[in-house]
Amino acid sequence: MKQMEEILDILVLKRQGLSNREIARRMGVHRSTVRKYLSEGYSVREGPRYGPRGSKLDSYKDQIRAWIENDHFYRATLIYDRLCRLGFNGSYEIVKRKVAQMKAEFQRIAYIRFETEPGHQAQVDFGEFQVIDILGNVRKYYLFAMILGYSRSIYAELVERCDLVTFLDCHIRAFAFLGGVPEEIIYDRMRNVYRGLTDNKLVFNPELTRLALHYGFKPVVAPAYSPWVKGKIERPMDFIREGFWRGYSFINLETSNHDLSDWLAQKARRIHGTTHERVEVRFERERSFLRPLPQQTLDTSYKVFRKVHKDCTVCFEGNRYVVPHRLVGHQIILWVKEKILRVFDNECLVVTYIIPDDKGHLIQDQRFYEALRQDWQMNKLKYGAHPHVKGRAQQTISPTLGKYDIEVQIRPIATYDRLYQEVTL
Repeated sequence: MKQMEEILDILVLKRQGLSNREIARRMGVHRSTVRKYLSEGYSVREGPRYGPRGSKLDSYKDQIRAWIENDHFYRATLIYDRLCRLGFNGSYEIVKRKVAQMKAEFQRIAYIRFETEPGHQAQVDFGEFQVIDILGNVRKYYLFAMILGYSRSIYAELVERCDLVTFLDCHIRAFAFLGGVPEEIIYDRMRNVYRGLTDNKLVFNPELTRLALHYGFKPVVAPAYSPWVKGKIERPMDFIREGFWRGYSFINLETSNHDLSDWLAQKARRIHGTTHERVEVRFERERSFLRPLPQQTLDTSYKVFRKVHKDCTVCFEGNRYVVPHRLVGHQIILWVKEKILRVFDNECLVVTYIIPDDKGHLIQDQRFYEALRQDWQMNKLKYGAHPHVKGRAQQTISPTLGKYDIEVQIRPIATYDRLYQEVTL
């Protein structure tokens, strides 16, 4: 059924003496449509001849709307089961369509464009960028971007990986660049952020939760298929892709991030199309509303639990690392980041090792051998009446792993002390 205004235009054009073909061309309709309304003598006052069809859900619409408004994480399957208990005898498909329609309406109303208060909100996103070298090989890089909702000030950097450790480190560098922390940060449902629902409650990645507690912000997950919720960061991603990346001559990651930082600083001097104010001016006004940075940055090393074997070693990614003999049988934690492995017993740092580039190595600290040889009580339990036998203890600590010949790396203790200071800074 055409709109009454369109039908009225058809009647008016016919009174002007135009042919059905010409009317159809001007109105963008088929000639049979023109002929239909002219032959039937449709009157504007009659209105449509048929009303909307009824639905089995008509009497349950208010109940469905109340459930969704109370908790918009209600699933269609749960609503369908509840409706069946109330006497509904329709299909699940019509319930699913109605729930999706109501959720979309609810989200559009709840997340209509709004301007956030200074320091209240930031939005984060990851984008994929590709580089083609002279041989035609494609290499992927990832763009991390964080934007403040009030000032539209952007921090962005290119990284080689989008794993959890890199994701958290990008947050720390973004907070340092902005000089503070917003009250909340909105994310997509990426695996580094969102784990799912438990009892209708959002479950976040534990490491992101630890970061949020340390820096004092609240993580928020945008509803699925709702790009308007994160519109402030979605558009700048395209802005960077088209304005900076298209036609850019990639040299290396360090140079690209330096050029990107300069480009963003230049664009911060422009007048923003939505706020009608310079980005840098609004950022200076927003800076004082951000939460202060903590005194210490968060250690974002990823943690691995290992049990110490009888030969005083723990295994990690194809290598074995010697730890004090007193930890045999204990559960310890390995903190790993950037080729540095630190061994913790509860909260006490035991030793720091450099992770080799290849596999099949036994990495040791010579102090642990000396401690084992000095522990006569341990040797007595192990060797009985011959605690003076020392060669066997050394062979136990340095075994051969199958077909691999063990290459023992021995470094001065000062090397590990220096590495520990670098990691903790």
